[in-house]
Amino acid sequence: MTTASAPTSERPLLELKGVTKRFGAVEALTDVDFEVHAGEVVALVGDNGAGKSTLIKAIAGIQPGDEYDANWDGESVHLNTPQDAGKLGIATVYQDLALCDNLDVVGNLFLGQEQVEEGITGTARTLDEIEMEQRSVDLLRQLAVRTLRSVRTEVGMLSGGQRQTVAIARSMLGEPKIVLLDEPTAALGVAQTRQVLDLILRLKQQGLGVVLISHNVLDVFEVADRIIVLRLGRRVATFETSKTTQDEVVGAITGADQVR
Repeated sequence: MTTASAPTSERPLLELKGVTKRFGAVEALTDVDFEVHAGEVVALVGDNGAGKSTLIKAIAGIQPGDEYDANWDGESVHLNTPQDAGKLGIATVYQDLALCDNLDVVGNLFLGQEQVEEGITGTARTLDEIEMEQRSVDLLRQLAVRTLRSVRTEVGMLSGGQRQTVAIARSMLGEPKIVLLDEPTAALGVAQTRQVLDLILRLKQQGLGVVLISHNVLDVFEVADRIIVLRLGRRVATFETSKTTQDEVVGAITGADQVR
């Protein structure tokens, strides 16, 4: 395994050891170690079927590992359910985004966690639209998002990059400490990709740990501090981005680095 020097923070915010996941006779992950520090962007790369999405789902508690040890800031924890991950401060933005095109930005940000206010009689409860709109504006301002003209724009009218921004912003409502992003720049144009990459760097600057799945090596080199390569369900290489090349990473992905 190729190794990289550790980031500046003393210990990982999240560390997993020996993650193994089976689906019947198929072993999708085999004894995989993983770690991410606060204020670090870690890219998970590998060919289709390498185990990237399976590892993300294990971290998110959607499909917990059959075998694993997990530590959060040095303390032993469980990641057996999405609730386990959410309580720790792990948020996930999946590739399908799960946005409602017929709702505006505010409606999507607060979908399922709407703010309510008491009616005049104290019995009726109504949506606090003013509070939700203000929180939406504040959140997007905090993330330095300037591409949305109005938080009352229907999401169906937004570009791919803007939709991705809304999905990432929604994950921030719970004030997470780690954000998992599954192919956030897939099928985006150059300008829209730039918007998303800039947002990832802002998350890092705010001290979050960011885990990025991507097939785009150029995007990875733009934002990642470390690159973890999975191949056939195993962690086969780790690179410090500033000390490696795209050719080395691609060689690890394809297995060409094993050819002599």
